[in-house]
Amino acid sequence: MSLDQHLAYARRMDRADGLAHYRKRFAGADGPLVYFDGNSLGRPPLAAIERMQQFMTEEWGGRLIRGWDEAWLAQPTEVGDRIGRAVIEATAGQTIVADSTTVLLYKLARAAVDAQIARDPQRREIVVDTDNFPTDRYVLEGIANERGLRLRWIEVDTAAGVTPAQLAQAVGPETALVVVSHVAYRSAHLADAPELTRIAHDAGALILWDLCHSAGSVPVKADAWGFDLAVGCTYKYLNGGPGSPAFAYVREDLQGVLAQPIQGWWGTKDMFLMGPEYEPVPGIRRFLSGTAPILGMLPMAETLAMIEEAGMPAIRAKSMALTAFAIELSEAWLAPLGVTLASPADPEERGGHVTLHHDAMREVTARLWQRDVIPDYRDPGGLRIGLSPLSTSFEEVHRGLQQTEQVLRQVLTERAGLA
Repeated sequence: MSLDQHLAYARRMDRADGLAHYRKRFAGADGPLVYFDGNSLGRPPLAAIERMQQFMTEEWGGRLIRGWDEAWLAQPTEVGDRIGRAVIEATAGQTIVADSTTVLLYKLARAAVDAQIARDPQRREIVVDTDNFPTDRYVLEGIANERGLRLRWIEVDTAAGVTPAQLAQAVGPETALVVVSHVAYRSAHLADAPELTRIAHDAGALILWDLCHSAGSVPVKADAWGFDLAVGCTYKYLNGGPGSPAFAYVREDLQGVLAQPIQGWWGTKDMFLMGPEYEPVPGIRRFLSGTAPILGMLPMAETLAMIEEAGMPAIRAKSMALTAFAIELSEAWLAPLGVTLASPADPEERGGHVTLHHDAMREVTARLWQRDVIPDYRDPGGLRIGLSPLSTSFEEVHRGLQQTEQVLRQVLTERAGLA
């Protein structure tokens, strides 16, 4: 296509887009800024801004401490069940909103390996891939040091992710836990979650899924796929805001087996008894520790309402179309300048973002930010484009890639002049 044909296509896609009307519900989406970072921090819904203002004046300001008894104590499980229902297809009582992703990863991974060692002392290995998100790797290294365990590393291509063949080679009778990202943070590789879960279970291992880059962009079927454990953040595609709390999924039959390692009063059977000993409450609430981050849970409710209304299949379909269009524009405009695709080409194997590789991308990213085009950068040489389906238009993708081509050409011209 010519440039004008690409633009005409983008406008046709926006007119035909059944989710296009959601874009108007996000702050700043109608302005000139191109936002390619929805997979790191989503735009705020306008209704969430109003909701926060109302909460500050009426609920916190008006009800004060009475708010705990009237609504707030139930928020971790109510919002968790809503995420379970709308986002990860988990029946009620298995999902809870609590701490940061890192803290929840620690809680679930530590509880899992302790339970596995108690069941079989030979199970002293944790399997994780070399390109998993840094916090996952750091947490697991810490747990391994604490508990005298070994890490078994799966070496993966940074443009791909963990495959069933790789996992099958890594697991065995010594495997306690497998930790995998459903969508790889760098490449957007979409793991075969049902098959990887089956492989882990066949080896007698538990599996913990990191859903941070898939929740709200890629359908997840936690119950149907047999998940043991999962964690996910809420500030990306769920638009919970900077530092909004993460969620944890613990399969119902495991809740009485796993002993959560950060024992706090919110996870006790009678939190106001203030008893001398810790007695965990039955069910998912035992994975709470301290006071729930109520303010951090409020904004995501607006996006959860949109997801409930639109449905994850429609969201996934638009996500695939957006990333396919971004790749098409890259092939037309950026490939002649030396850019290569560092994400899976097959949309069925790709999550909601695309990474484009060139050794000039760090400088390109910095210059694009100065133009109000906001992607992010990931080594080695990756310009990462996160396309949030509810708030991103096809014409926005066109504008952003057009400016990326201009900036990259400028950088390469300057380099050639210095040579």
